[in-house]
Amino acid sequence: MSEPTHRSIESNGIRIHIAEQGSGPLVLLCHGFPESWYSWRHQLNALSAAGFHAVAPDMRGYGLTDQPAEIERYTLFHLVGDMVGVLDALGEKTAVIVGHDWGAPVAWHAALMRPDRFRAVVGLSVPYRPRGSIAPTTVMPQNPDASFYQLYFQAPGVAEAELEANIRVSLRKILYSGSGDVPRRNPGAPSAGVGMVPRAGGFLTRMPDPESLPAWLTDADLDFYAQQFKHSGFRGGLNWYRNIDRNWELMAPYAGAPVTVPALYMAGDLDLVVSFPRMKEVIADLARYIPQLRGTLMLPGCGHWTQQERAGEVNKALIDFLRGL
Repeated sequence: MSEPTHRSIESNGIRIHIAEQGSGPLVLLCHGFPESWYSWRHQLNALSAAGFHAVAPDMRGYGLTDQPAEIERYTLFHLVGDMVGVLDALGEKTAVIVGHDWGAPVAWHAALMRPDRFRAVVGLSVPYRPRGSIAPTTVMPQNPDASFYQLYFQAPGVAEAELEANIRVSLRKILYSGSGDVPRRNPGAPSAGVGMVPRAGGFLTRMPDPESLPAWLTDADLDFYAQQFKHSGFRGGLNWYRNIDRNWELMAPYAGAPVTVPALYMAGDLDLVVSFPRMKEVIADLARYIPQLRGTLMLPGCGHWTQQERAGEVNKALIDFLRGL
């Protein structure tokens, strides 16, 4: 089996590191937080073997890709622009775009804004959410004892200091705590406490530190991620969260607009994102905003790290979707 090759390309005014494998129609793989191109390692192999050119960038602010300092350079418009620039740099007119976690809104919005370039879209974990009527942070849960993690991430420097104090331990806790391997009292039940950060602690305070890693994550995998974040730090990735309200303002022209290209949504039934407030209704209503939705696939026993926890099932669903286009 061949290995991915690596290079840097110029895109949208920054240098983007990409891992790529195979030849054929282009499939662009967008990772989330806190990850890198490496979260798609199993898909690069499978897509290549199935006759596709699979490309996984380190997204803006991550890994070996440039990390602009200014917070306002991490809007959805920048991130979608980066992916259009990747197509240009590769000399490709179109691609199928796939995104997980924060990469999913990038993929959904790339398909929304540029259906001429992104001919189909797959979202993992995070569904497409049409623009709401008020700024998102104003309705995020908080109380005297805790606030939603995306609110905790807003103040520059705070989460960086916590996560960078011991990068390997931070990543081990985050990857384990978000997975389907954590014992849960009521699997799949919505919880008022999901994603809440205690005001007397931090993002990692309530996360267990596993004695042994789950089967889908090896020490070598964890070492690779830790090495990437030792190089990049966490600021770039956190800056995505600091643009949530700015994205809402900028997306006003697209209010009510449908995603018109063929689409697939996949998530683990134990993914904490699925338990966020009102998320089950959003998922049930997807076809209203995505008229060419080809399916909603819920993976039993799978947590947040969809393409790593369930590589075989995700690969099969992806390839079936791509061949059906």
